[in-house]
Amino acid sequence: MALLETENDSSDAGRLSSHSCVSPKPAQKAPPSRREAEAAVATLIRWAGDDPARPGLAETPERVVRAYEEWFAGYGQDPARLLTQTFDETESYGGPVELRGIPVHAFCEHHLAPIRGVAHVAYLPGKRVVGISKLARVVEAFARRLQIQERLTAEIAHSIESALCPAGVAVVIDAEHGCMTSRGVRSHSTRMVTKELLGRYRTNTSLRSDFLGSLQG
Repeated sequence: MALLETENDSSDAGRLSSHSCVSPKPAQKAPPSRREAEAAVATLIRWAGDDPARPGLAETPERVVRAYEEWFAGYGQDPARLLTQTFDETESYGGPVELRGIPVHAFCEHHLAPIRGVAHVAYLPGKRVVGISKLARVVEAFARRLQIQERLTAEIAHSIESALCPAGVAVVIDAEHGCMTSRGVRSHSTRMVTKELLGRYRTNTSLRSDFLGSLQG
């Protein structure tokens, strides 16, 4: 099985600020209406060579728009708010917290092709921990947007670091990209693995090896 693997290798110093201190985005225009979105889908169907008015496709534009509302629901979610409710009843627990096999369902921003895989998240708690379901929701909130896997991995890690101030954060995503399996090279056995390691997960070899080793197999 072919494997593509990337890891962010920049130093810890100033890493959070480098992700958060970006140039202000220009004011966005008002989104198109639902009717305009459905008309755009009908245009694509015609461009593909079919008739959007035939019985099997007559309601497809409406269905696609409803599906987009679900697939891209992350734009309406604030991952930082998902991590605001924390708990300090840790009984001095000092070990890592790991959540493995979180489903990732995203779409690549280059071809609108699906990205399907799993995310593994770990952090070393400081004084507080967060409910594990919130970690999964953070992954989903960032994934349900137009994405590239490298940015998705970094966004999840830095969001956890910013909200919880842990001693370290590790995020690994292992995913298959539809833009490679269904078009282009059509490589059906290739998966991409990305890692973002912050704090002690970057500086402590033993801790890093324990986490990454636990994901093998």
